[in-house]
Amino acid sequence: MSQLSKKEIVESVPQKGFFGHPKGLFSLFFTEFWERFSYYGMRAILVFYMYYEVSKGGLGIDQGTALAIVSLYGSLVYMSGVIGGWLADRVFGTSRSVFFGGIFIMLGHIVLSFPGGLGMLFFSMALIVIGTGLLKPNVSSMVGDIYPEGDNRQDAGFSIFYMGINLGSFIAPLTAGTIGTEYNFHLGFSVAAFGMFLGLVMFVVTKKKNLGLAGTYVANPLSPAEKKKTIKIVGIAVIILAILVAIAIPTGYLTLNSFTALVGILGFAIPAAYFIVMYRSPKTTSDEKSRVLAYIPLFLAAVMFWSIAEQGSTILALYADKRTNLDFLGVHISPAWFQSLNPLFIIVFAPVFAWLWVKLGDRQPSIPHKFSIGLLFAGISFIVILLPGMMGGTDALVNPLWLALSIFTLVLGELCISPVGLSATTKLAPSAFTAQTMSLWFLSNAAAQALNAQLVKFYSADTEMLYFGIIGGVAIVLSIIVFFISPIISRYMKGVH
Repeated sequence: MSQLSKKEIVESVPQKGFFGHPKGLFSLFFTEFWERFSYYGMRAILVFYMYYEVSKGGLGIDQGTALAIVSLYGSLVYMSGVIGGWLADRVFGTSRSVFFGGIFIMLGHIVLSFPGGLGMLFFSMALIVIGTGLLKPNVSSMVGDIYPEGDNRQDAGFSIFYMGINLGSFIAPLTAGTIGTEYNFHLGFSVAAFGMFLGLVMFVVTKKKNLGLAGTYVANPLSPAEKKKTIKIVGIAVIILAILVAIAIPTGYLTLNSFTALVGILGFAIPAAYFIVMYRSPKTTSDEKSRVLAYIPLFLAAVMFWSIAEQGSTILALYADKRTNLDFLGVHISPAWFQSLNPLFIIVFAPVFAWLWVKLGDRQPSIPHKFSIGLLFAGISFIVILLPGMMGGTDALVNPLWLALSIFTLVLGELCISPVGLSATTKLAPSAFTAQTMSLWFLSNAAAQALNAQLVKFYSADTEMLYFGIIGGVAIVLSIIVFFISPIISRYMKGVH
């Protein structure tokens, strides 16, 4: 940290006041709660809005195209975290980045609140992509800021923070999702916009008292010469990109398929470039270089996990709408409601896992072992969902409990990977790349959804069992590989457990 020491920041944050954790966790918990409410409120109805007929309030887009666009959107949302992390590390600091991000997200949802065509949809997506890139990685980095070095509350703190994320994610499909699918899609998007507004209010009102100096420093600020050079490079890049797009669209070179392929390449090329830059930087110490190498297999394992998890808003949303019996025990179920099951299970079991890690202390599984367990459950979740098709065929409607069981199995894996991955990222990050390393963690999700934009093309009623079987099987094999190389990964982590 170039301007403030870790000790100075921690001393400025009240260390008690939120379930035995620093008071700043309260502010970050509820800021992220409302941000996730807005994001998942939109996502709960996005794919339905795109492929439902115009007479039902949708855009009438081809079903396969809608699935690919939602995956691309998800990939770009998390890919933008690279820019958000860089801006926080070198220009704004994390606190201001979070505030600016919330403004962009709210504006994006407001745009979707008004009827419009595909152009309005893409414009709103662009605003949300920018905003989430600024907010998402940086609010998580601030959680790491408020704990002293070596504080054993940190893993449990991230689990509590993760529960806040999922409280917002749970309520969103039940409110914005129900309003969108049952009444009016644009009204549902308005609810999402209001959620982000509440998140901004919460952050601004409580940050000074609860967060102290956390997020106010710029970790690796640009020098005047670097600032001038950066502005010049960005300006030239924007002009070149605008020219290329202006040429590519009329000539037919820029299509959905070519853009999908480009995002797929960037999804893996950008993280690779970041690993190289951080490893080779003179600001990265020898121990930090070793930790960067240890982070690579964890990153790849996370990509496989998120590839399965993020299909909840695409393939499994379609499965809920088309393949599931939505009249169950005398109740008509909205297909959007199934997207509340993942966060509901996390809300119930996150405290159990947080308690378990604290109870086990030094006897708990290592970070790589937790990743291998998480991947195993993710693979099994896809095996579970292929069973009804195997037993009853792919034409009959499926009991909704099968879908619930698949989601529950995935959640057991998510609790071994997601909060653990957030915490591991703050511990393994080189000090000069704190926010950018958190962006790298979210790039695992970007890479996964870029991959999904290609994978969803292979899903149909005829390929359903093969689709779930192959992807689930690959995850299980990868989990076994990670398990056996865990001791090697742990050695390269240089004392981080």
